[in-house]
Amino acid sequence: MNKQPRFYKWELLFILWVAYFLNQGDRQIYNAVLPLIKADLKVSDVELGMVATAFTLLYGVFVPLAGCLGDFVTKKWIVCLSLLTFSVGTLCTGFSTSILLLIVFRSVATGVGEAFYYPAANSLIGQYHHSTRAQAMAVHQSSLYVGIVASSWIAGWVGESHGWRATFYTFGGFGLLMAAVVAMRLRNEHRDFEMAASQGDANKPQQITSQSDTPTLGEVLRSVLRTPTLYFLSVAFGGMVFAGVGYMTWMPTFLYEKFHLSLKDAALNSMLWHYIFAFIGVMIGGRVSDRLAARRPTIRMEMEYLGLLLGAPFIWLMGTSSNLTTVYVALAAFGFFRGIYDSNLFVALFDVIPQRYRSSATGLMLCCAFTVGATSPVLLGYVKQHISLDVGLSSLAFVYLLGGALILFATKKYFAKDYIHETKQD
Repeated sequence: MNKQPRFYKWELLFILWVAYFLNQGDRQIYNAVLPLIKADLKVSDVELGMVATAFTLLYGVFVPLAGCLGDFVTKKWIVCLSLLTFSVGTLCTGFSTSILLLIVFRSVATGVGEAFYYPAANSLIGQYHHSTRAQAMAVHQSSLYVGIVASSWIAGWVGESHGWRATFYTFGGFGLLMAAVVAMRLRNEHRDFEMAASQGDANKPQQITSQSDTPTLGEVLRSVLRTPTLYFLSVAFGGMVFAGVGYMTWMPTFLYEKFHLSLKDAALNSMLWHYIFAFIGVMIGGRVSDRLAARRPTIRMEMEYLGLLLGAPFIWLMGTSSNLTTVYVALAAFGFFRGIYDSNLFVALFDVIPQRYRSSATGLMLCCAFTVGATSPVLLGYVKQHISLDVGLSSLAFVYLLGGALILFATKKYFAKDYIHETKQD
C-alpha cells in the first residue's frame, strides 16, 4: 500500500505556487503596458478592453471542461500542459502587429491555456491537505497577489526600457522553463488510493477501486447541480471577478492618466498596496477559518460575505478620490477585505461538494465567474471613452455589495442542508 510522502504536500504547494505566479503574472503584464500597446498599434480604449474581455470570456468558457477533465485525467499533466500552452501564447503575444493577433495570441492561446490550470491545481491541493486546507489554499492564493504585483512592476520597467514586446518574451520564456520543472517534479496522483474522508483510520490511505469509484459525468453533474449554495457562491464570485478584472485592467491606466505617474510607477502602485494587504487578509482569513471551522461550520461562508460587504466602500473611494494618498489607502483596505474573501473562496465551496467532484465544481464556478467578469474590461473601456474612468471604477462597489448579499442569503437559507461533514485527517 502506498503512503503519502511526508513532505510532498508542501513541495507540491511550492511548485503550484510558482506555476500560479506565472499564470497570474502573464495575465497582468498586458494591463501594465496598455498605454504602450495603444500608442504602438494605434488602437482605441474599447479595442484594448475587447482583448481583455475576449481573454476572460474564453477562460470562462473553457474552465468547466478543465474542471471535468480534472476528475477523469491525471492532474499533473493538465497542470503541465496548461503552463506550456499559456506560456507559448504569452511569448507569441510579443509578435502581435494588430488587434486581431492580440486577440489570437493573448485571448485564445493564453486565455484557453490558463483555464486548464486552476481546477486541477486546486483539486490537488485539496487532495493532499486536509486540516491545513484553508491555510494551504491561502498560501496558493497569495501567489496571485505576488504574481500580479511583481509582474506589474517588471512589465512596466521592461516596457519602458525595452518596449512592450520584450515583456511578453520574458514571461513566456520563463513559463516554458517552469513547465519542464512541473513535468519532472510533480507526482502522478494515485487514483487507486485516497485519504479516507469518512471511514477507517484518518491517518492512513484507504484503498478504493478505481473502476467503480471513478465518477461518471452524470454523477458529477447530478451532485454538483443539486447544491443550491454553489449557485450563490458562483454568482457572487462572478461579481467579484467583474470588479477584479475591471480594476486590474484599468487601474494602471487610471493612475498613469489621472495622477501623471510614470508607466512603471503606475503599474507598480496600482497593484502593490492592494495586494500587500490582500496577502495579509488571505493569510489571516485562512488561519482564522481553519481554527474555527470545527465548531463553527458557517465561518467560511461568513468570511466570504464580510470580505465583499466591507470591501465595497473602499472601491467607491478608490475611484472617486482626487488625492493620491487616499487612493492608496483605499486600495489597501479594498485589498485586505478581498484577501479575507479569497482565503475561503474554494474552501467554502469544498464544504458543500464531495471530494470526488471538486475539480468539476471548481470549473463550473470559475465558468460562471469569468463569463460574468468578461464584460468588465470592455464596459469600463466604453465608460472611460464616453464618461470617465473614475465613474467606471467607483461603480464596481455596487457589484461587491450585491455579491456579499447573495452569499449572506445562501448562508442563512441553504448552507446547513448542503454542508458535508468530513473527518479531520492530517
